[in-house]
Amino acid sequence: MYAKNDPMSLERYSSAVTLSDMEVFIFPELMYSLVLANMMSKRIWNWKNDSWFEKLEKQNPQRRMQRLKQYIMDHFAFNLDLDTWGLTTKPRELSRFSAFIDEGILAQSNALFGYEGDKYYFDIDIRKHFGLDKYTTDIIPYWKTETIEAMEAFRYKDGYESGAGECVSLAALYASAAFIVAQIPLDTIYFYATPLHSQVYFDISNGIIANNRRIVTKNMWFNGTELSGKARRALEHEKITIVAHRSGYIHTIYDSATIAQSSYKKFRDKLHSFCKAPIDYEILSNFLRQNSQFQKCFQIIHSCCGKPRFIESEKVFHYEHSSKARVGDTTQNQLLHEIEEDEYYPDPLPNRLLFSELENFFKQNGVIDDNNTTVEKLKTFLHHGCPKIDEILKGLKQFSQINPRLPDSTKAWVDNGCIDLDGVRSPEEVIEKIEPLRSSNMTVDLAFTAFRDLSRSAWRPFLKAALERNPVALNAMDKMSIDQAYSFLESLDAESIYDESFRLAQPDEVVNFGRGDGLEKAISLINHIKNAMPQDDFELCESNDSYVVKTGRKEFRFPSNKKVPLPERDDFAG
Repeated sequence: MYAKNDPMSLERYSSAVTLSDMEVFIFPELMYSLVLANMMSKRIWNWKNDSWFEKLEKQNPQRRMQRLKQYIMDHFAFNLDLDTWGLTTKPRELSRFSAFIDEGILAQSNALFGYEGDKYYFDIDIRKHFGLDKYTTDIIPYWKTETIEAMEAFRYKDGYESGAGECVSLAALYASAAFIVAQIPLDTIYFYATPLHSQVYFDISNGIIANNRRIVTKNMWFNGTELSGKARRALEHEKITIVAHRSGYIHTIYDSATIAQSSYKKFRDKLHSFCKAPIDYEILSNFLRQNSQFQKCFQIIHSCCGKPRFIESEKVFHYEHSSKARVGDTTQNQLLHEIEEDEYYPDPLPNRLLFSELENFFKQNGVIDDNNTTVEKLKTFLHHGCPKIDEILKGLKQFSQINPRLPDSTKAWVDNGCIDLDGVRSPEEVIEKIEPLRSSNMTVDLAFTAFRDLSRSAWRPFLKAALERNPVALNAMDKMSIDQAYSFLESLDAESIYDESFRLAQPDEVVNFGRGDGLEKAISLINHIKNAMPQDDFELCESNDSYVVKTGRKEFRFPSNKKVPLPERDDFAG
């Protein structure tokens, strides 16, 4: 638990405030701490009162998740803008984390420190992909993860019409909202991260994966569309570095794990099953949908005006874009009827295999599994003159079976006990149920810091984060005098993004969202003083309903509705 005079403890707990992607990677407890922080907030609980979720409890779990998905789609955008939370440098962060992790291991496992994710990410040039190519290679983004309050507050930011968040934020939102709103049992929710992405696996029905704002069922996973391709990308090209669950976590680079072994085995088995499908006619069609370079090896026959007509498969796949019907399933004939007759040929096209022959092959031989004999049988059948048959077979096997690369289970297993939230009906009950666990469960203790509860957590980690990791606020007040910075902060709306009187925003949140309570503005001014004028002394005092920042020359008063005990003077030392 937090130890005031322990620098490593301070680093861990201050990371629970900023929750950057790199901090979550170094301190894997933080993944589930963010989920708990959202569950402790009344914001998601209030969603239950929205008419959109009326009678939701009468629907099955998958329909409830679909309903939740649409709500999230309507209210949140995906945001990965480098300017949102500012930039830092590799040397600075390596210095911070040197006591926790070896630089070489970090470079192999984290996208910001060298990892580029197999051939796919080398091909797309990862720094250019994320907009980092305009900076030196030592420059990296903070990419802070947002609580539900910060996600919703994006609607106040220029250029945003709704809330927003990055992939970790959206994954945590899904995990917490699925439990609160969709009533998905907590034990079935697994939050996992690769070096470049975060997703949630829900062990319901045949499995559901939350990917950014969307959810993907097992059928969707193999439908060959662009959306499913994006969802599959992380598991196809990256290793899973962290899995977080109510029972704990497992991390690829740490020797011990706190997740229950039975829960991890269940997740591993379920995820492997989710990512595997037997090859049949529909799967082959879906594979060709995703891999258009192979479509020219095939043609489709259609009976029109009592005569057989032939058409290139790539043309038919193109027509899918304007139709609800698809190649490879029961709606295929409907799709073919929608295509104008002059698109068809009266005779078969040379060197192309007929889809109907493939369909008959699967009817006669059944589905194709891992058995090499049956795969070779299909290869022999694909005898028409397309020179890419070997490529097609290789790609088809990879498409039908992804093998997720999970953390090795040879760990020292530590039992911290499961977080039990069965039966809770409000955020207050969540707090009541988990607070007794704080002394034995670090994830729970860190959750109160992530929740920004200054009545139940220490000031020093909050202030260390505020005064060391808020570059957006510093840039906004760059070259301003103290008086000018005070005027700037006073011009912002006098409203915190956090409803409760004991929860506080960081300076970057105040500036990004153009609003803040007086105490939050006072800390933002101190951040400016500490970084721009380190020689100047200051003091934070309470006076009636205001907080006052005193310098050697002047006092700056900020009216406030926050009610928390003031920090000690040495809490500002970091």
